[in-house]
Order: sequence, then structure tokens, then C-alpha cells
Amino acid sequence: MPADDSDDLQVRDAVSAPDADGRPRRATRRFPLFTRDTARPEGGGRAAGGDAPAPARQWPMLAVLGLVAVGLLVTALGAFRVGTLLIGAALLGGAVLRWVLPGVGMLAVRSRFTDIVTYGVLGLAIVLLALMAQPHPWLKIPFLKDTLHFTVSSS
Repeated sequence: MPADDSDDLQVRDAVSAPDADGRPRRATRRFPLFTRDTARPEGGGRAAGGDAPAPARQWPMLAVLGLVAVGLLVTALGAFRVGTLLIGAALLGGAVLRWVLPGVGMLAVRSRFTDIVTYGVLGLAIVLLALMAQPHPWLKIPFLKDTLHFTVSSS
């Protein structure tokens, strides 16, 4: 039986291993009582078929990393705000890819929900901080100035 990324090892083991009476067991989606390895995250299969070259199979991860690399390069060349906006946009793009695509390869690290929330919150935080960076912020949030004075005020 050829193995591909969608096979579940526990299900295949459950089908082939006989029970105490010697009869083959039914396949089950129930988690085993004791796990022997780490399960792949949901959506962690290849983004392209197994016959495709490695970069094509991992294109979502490469797209996010490529945009982060461009953002770091732009930041190193002196355009801090634009570079950090690109980095934040890359993480937000990773969240969108994780939400939309069924298989994203190595971009899937945890469960789909956790990945989307993690990439989204970090991307949004980086974008907002880049927009509020001094001097001459592109985004001004008035209550933050009062909050800072309230939390750091001397008594």
C-alpha cells in the first residue's frame, strides 16, 4: 500500500493489527490511549503533489519567508517603516493562506485555529507598531498617549 501524506499511521496500524481474538480490527478515528509519535498538524500535508519538486510542495511557506526576507532587506536599506509593514503583511498573508488552503505544508505548525490566530495577531501587531513608529507616525491613536502617561506617572 503506497503511503502518502494524508494517511494516518494509527488508522493503518489499527486495520492491520489483529485484536485478541485474531480478527482484524476496524479502522477508527479515535485517538489511541498511548501515542507513539507526534501527529502532523491538520493541513500539514503537501501543498502540491509528491511528484512536484520540493519548492513547489512548500510554496506557501516559501512565499511568507520570501516576503519577510524582502521586508528585512528593505529595513536594512533604510526604509524602516516600509520594511516592517512588509514583514507584518507577510504574517497576515500566512494567516490568510492557513485559513483558505487545505494543505499548506510546513506553514502548518499547530492546529488551524491556533496558526491563524498566532499569525494574525503577530502580523497585526507588527503592522500597527510600524504605522505608529516615531518620528512622524502614519497612525495616531489618541488614547494611547494618555494610557502611557497614566501607567508611567510618578506619584
